Amino acid sequence: MEKVIIKLKEEPLWSAFFAFCFVLVILISFKSFSGAIDGFAGMDYEMFFWFLLVGFVAQTIDGALGMAYGVSSNSILLGIGIPPAVASAWVHFAQVFTSLASGFSHWRLGNVQWSLAKKLLIPGVVGAILGAYFLSNIDGNAIKPFIAAYLLLMGLIILSKVIRRKKREFNAQSKSLPYLAGVGGFADAIGGGGWGPIVNSTLLGKGHVPRFAIGTGNFVEIFVSLASASTFLFFVKELSLAPVLGLILGGVIAAPFAARIVKVMNPRVLLTLVGLLVIILSIRTFYLAVQ
Repeated sequence: MEKVIIKLKEEPLWSAFFAFCFVLVILISFKSFSGAIDGFAGMDYEMFFWFLLVGFVAQTIDGALGMAYGVSSNSILLGIGIPPAVASAWVHFAQVFTSLASGFSHWRLGNVQWSLAKKLLIPGVVGAILGAYFLSNIDGNAIKPFIAAYLLLMGLIILSKVIRRKKREFNAQSKSLPYLAGVGGFADAIGGGGWGPIVNSTLLGKGHVPRFAIGTGNFVEIFVSLASASTFLFFVKELSLAPVLGLILGGVIAAPFAARIVKVMNPRVLLTLVGLLVIILSIRTFYLAVQ
């Protein structure tokens, strides 16, 4: 903790940014649940426990593979008839807390590279704000086939990394990283998930070590989710306590276990699982988008 304090003193602008984000977390917590406290008495506890399970499973996958919390949770909400903007908003309200738990767990286990995080953070936040605003005013389903095609390509690239013996060296100075983060944040807000499949899978495809690609990506996702949730608060007024609370608690409980999995798992096995997951999700997203 002392190293973090020293680091923040050396970079006052980042200290101010994190302080502002902390205030936003408090405001979102108050805004989201202050009016719902009285709802505990009439809460649908069956739905709560189902979403507790969904949140636990989704965050275990997300924390270990760097993706799928938002995608899987949002798919379920859309499947039961929740409008896209409301579904994405609910997922991101929950994801503020689950990504906080996941990112902190990765940081404690040494899975986060601060130099890489700085390149991704601000563009990801800006992309998330634009995506949340866009989805609140336009149907986001129209661009899903294009996102799905990109994810399919990335999944194939990741699997090729496992098959090929020749390793590709990751270029931490690549000028494409901020653009990648911006696209990832935008897509994440529109699809209720997508930061991991786009950003983390691309980092893996570029040859980065899975542990640091996933750990850093999940750490930055804290602020991407916070940006989306903050923007959605201006447009989405509906809040159902049972699914949101279930997603939050399930994800927070699972986060420490998932972070430890990614630290000890064989990188080749992890890459295989990530590649297959991205391909499956992309095919499913494309199929649903063209229906």
